[in-house]
Amino acid sequence: MRAYPLVRTERLDAVVASSHGRCVSAAELLGEAAALAASLPDRPFVINLCRDRYRFTLGLLAALMRGQPSLLPPNETPLSLSQLAADYPGLYGLVDQTQIDMPFPVEMVSAQIAAAPARSVPEIAAAQSAVILFTSGSTGRPKPNEKQWGHLVELSRAAGRRLGIDKLRGATVIGSVPHQHAFGLESTVLLPLQHGLIVEAGRPFYPADIAAALAASPRPRILVTTPIHLRALILDQSALPTVDLLICATAPLQRTLAAEAEAKFQTPLMEIYGCSETGQLAARRTVDTDEWRCLDGIALRQDEQGTWAGGGPLVGETLLNDVIELIAPDRFHLLGRTADLVNIAGKRSSLAYLNVQLNSIPGVRDGVFIMPEAAGTTPTRLMAFAVAPGLTAEFLVAELRRRIDPAFIPRPLCLVDALPRSPSGKLPREQVERLVAMADAS
Repeated sequence: MRAYPLVRTERLDAVVASSHGRCVSAAELLGEAAALAASLPDRPFVINLCRDRYRFTLGLLAALMRGQPSLLPPNETPLSLSQLAADYPGLYGLVDQTQIDMPFPVEMVSAQIAAAPARSVPEIAAAQSAVILFTSGSTGRPKPNEKQWGHLVELSRAAGRRLGIDKLRGATVIGSVPHQHAFGLESTVLLPLQHGLIVEAGRPFYPADIAAALAASPRPRILVTTPIHLRALILDQSALPTVDLLICATAPLQRTLAAEAEAKFQTPLMEIYGCSETGQLAARRTVDTDEWRCLDGIALRQDEQGTWAGGGPLVGETLLNDVIELIAPDRFHLLGRTADLVNIAGKRSSLAYLNVQLNSIPGVRDGVFIMPEAAGTTPTRLMAFAVAPGLTAEFLVAELRRRIDPAFIPRPLCLVDALPRSPSGKLPREQVERLVAMADAS
């Protein structure tokens, strides 16, 4: 039976994590994970809610050692946690701070666990269930996606080859994205553990915090982030430490924003394409091309149902929820989400395209188009919400008329102080419904 190491390293004394000024070797990480595993209850599932990335990593490795799949929810709302407790009997939680009113028992993961350093690297069977990731809920109730350990490792290694990680051995990975999200798990935890990089415990969110985290880490350093965070960093105007690679995902990235980010950080930016159902599938350097190239071994095919991804580390084939123009089995253009397609007065567009046009207007910090659910026989009109201090709705509508067909002009366009995005930059369905209700009531 094939197996893969928890940490891919040639030396147990190699530094693999940085936790609040403490450099952690592979031997220390694995020793602490083994000690934590020995203390865990004998239950079938664990939900890892640790907010500190190092403690999350400890919990993930400990659960793997115990053969317990880690549930990674899209959020920590009481409703989501109650649904998980009902769907997964025997569930318990791992936390690193006091949690109130959890609908299941919890275990606390401390900042540093007393343990003897490991003398070898444990291997986990490729077929072992490792994590159950959940979709963001942007199209309804989050859906579970179970991942085997071998799938996660092979995808991580394939992504590292495409990103040229071998040239950045020993780099510290700083992430502004949550590690419970597929992109955050893959790029800020698994990528470091499988490529000789360093997991940074913090998760900076605001521009000043990101700058401080970068400045505190020696080069080489990698920043894993989202278009929303990139835009905030550029608008902040503050000087930022140089990084050696930018990795971005979770939402469409404009080429102009990618170019600004590369200039700001003096480094290449690589964009990742993937989804919760499959994990990461392809990458591109956005400033150079609109074309995506699949990771090694992955191929796409199309039929009357849509586009299917399979091969390489993927288990079977998965129907993608995106509209794709296939150039070759391993190369494609991404046209938008299937659910994003809109048809108004016989004219077709996508919400992703319309969002790009709105966010390209100077002064717009964030914006989104929404197609509300149809109500009876009343024609449905597009709505839009924008964060644009100092601008008026009339100005934005006039700018949109220069960019898009009149059929897609939003009615209304509402100005808001902020959009209620999740930490990964998504807009969950329930938040979209609240925005629509707010606009209807005004």
